[in-house]
Amino acid sequence: MALAKTEQFTKAIEDKKKILITFKKHFDGDAIGSALALKLFLEQLGKHVEIVCADFVLPSQFTFLKHSNKIKSSFDGLNNFIISIDIEKTGISELSYDTKDNNLRIFLTPKNGYINREDIQTSQSDFKYDLIITIDTPDLSSLGNIYTDHENFFYSKPIINIDHQANNEHYGQINIIDLPASTSAEIIFELLQKSQEELINRHIAQSLLTGIVAGTNSFKKNKVRPQTLQVASKLVDLGADRAFIIKNLYQTKSIATFKIWGSVLSHLKEDKANNFVWSTITRDDFVRSGAKKEDLNNIIDELITTSPSAQFVLLLHEDPDDGEKISGTLRILPQHHATEIMKKYSAEGDENESKFEISGKSLHEVEEEIVAHIKNEINK
Repeated sequence: MALAKTEQFTKAIEDKKKILITFKKHFDGDAIGSALALKLFLEQLGKHVEIVCADFVLPSQFTFLKHSNKIKSSFDGLNNFIISIDIEKTGISELSYDTKDNNLRIFLTPKNGYINREDIQTSQSDFKYDLIITIDTPDLSSLGNIYTDHENFFYSKPIINIDHQANNEHYGQINIIDLPASTSAEIIFELLQKSQEELINRHIAQSLLTGIVAGTNSFKKNKVRPQTLQVASKLVDLGADRAFIIKNLYQTKSIATFKIWGSVLSHLKEDKANNFVWSTITRDDFVRSGAKKEDLNNIIDELITTSPSAQFVLLLHEDPDDGEKISGTLRILPQHHATEIMKKYSAEGDENESKFEISGKSLHEVEEEIVAHIKNEINK
């Protein structure tokens, strides 16, 4: 990463007081660890920092990270609508309000005379954040409804865009895209190291190493480079506890998780000719196991372990909360591109993994359609 990028980053945050960190709706552990590390670093510089991700639910295996419980699922008070009333001549004896037919009604009782329309002015405050930092997010639409419902905000504030994927659209005023990097956590470590390394404490190191371990599946992905291992070693020297991270991410499982894994393995199917395996999970499987959607976070890794020769791994599941929706995850080896393969289904993700949703069809119908689609893509 060129030094100029570090200088741009340092200059961009220098005079900013309130900073938003956000990442794609279909996030992974790399995004969580990276965002928390950056928050902890910026707070040491006296910045007010919030992390917001659309509809965010914290996976249980990341609760050990400092401030992980402070990641928000939506904006609260992004800006204020201001009503100004000139009461110099009238004064106010009483103020009240109610709601009727989804309308807010404000009642003002003047002490003297009456209030005219000309005495009332409205305005809007500036947005509460003065800088946006996106992490591991290929495009703004990947942020989900925090972007689609607040586009004016994202176009009115400067964006620092940090990512390691080739499909990033370079939408930021500053784009720190390091394609050889295995994870965004590595990029952030380099930024912080070149900026003010003395501020990297054990909590920041722990978050960054968690991002690297989660983003590389404990250094098992093909994109892991020697520099990744060097960064991990430096983070351990700075206080990160690799054994503790591994224990939390991969060795602490609930009974419900093991039960839902059993259901996945019992439904496992294989196409040996195409090195393709897939499985499905029904709502009944969720009910019987007592599992939640969050318990599926490491299922794909489990399928890869079960079928080491597989190059394409697909998991489809009925949404336990929405009977009309089927969710899917496709993980593939790097010689193909998971999101490109599934772009017909508006998939979000990167070259290794994509996520998609289909509504209005049964699980069996979706399985037949998606499996046929993937086989067709493989054989092109």
